[in-house]
Amino acid sequence: MEIKSAEFVISNTDIRKCPEGNRPEYAFIGRSNVGKSSLINMLTNKKGLAMTSQKPGKTQLINHFLINETWYLVDLPGYGYAQRGKEGRERIRHIIEDYILEREQLTNLFVLLDCRHEPLQIDLEFMEWLGENSIPFSIIFTKTDKISRGRLQENLKVYQAKLSENWEELPPFFFSSAEKREGREEILGYISEINAQLLK
Repeated sequence: MEIKSAEFVISNTDIRKCPEGNRPEYAFIGRSNVGKSSLINMLTNKKGLAMTSQKPGKTQLINHFLINETWYLVDLPGYGYAQRGKEGRERIRHIIEDYILEREQLTNLFVLLDCRHEPLQIDLEFMEWLGENSIPFSIIFTKTDKISRGRLQENLKVYQAKLSENWEELPPFFFSSAEKREGREEILGYISEINAQLLK
């Protein structure tokens, strides 16, 4: 897929204010500081499209970007950022859950995981919740340039074993490095395949 245009449309906390129409939406979510904004900028070829920050927990809104005037890329707030405090975490949780459960245009949710870490309970519980609510999702392992290929494969096996405890069929997964632009063709190709199925 060639990205010809990527435009910011709207930021909000209320799904009733999300764009109207039936364009498919591909949302990206993960724990704070997982490299979400860098990945979005790499996928769209626009360096400053999603705001990157050294400070985690920066994204606190639902951000819609219109891609090629045919589908939306949606940047969701990160979950589980401890320094937000209980009230802040609850507010973000409601924003995330409302969008995921009620947004009919949501076509696929990409869950971002830092490939350097072993499975964390917060990620496993989140994916379990997605499964319980029949939300279609895929996994993107980020920051693959930060570890060796051998270690990456080891961590992947651990994830697969852990997920297999509760899942008969594992979700699709991708590897990405925003720095080395790895995974771009595979992720965009996957979106393109789904869009083609929807247009049949």
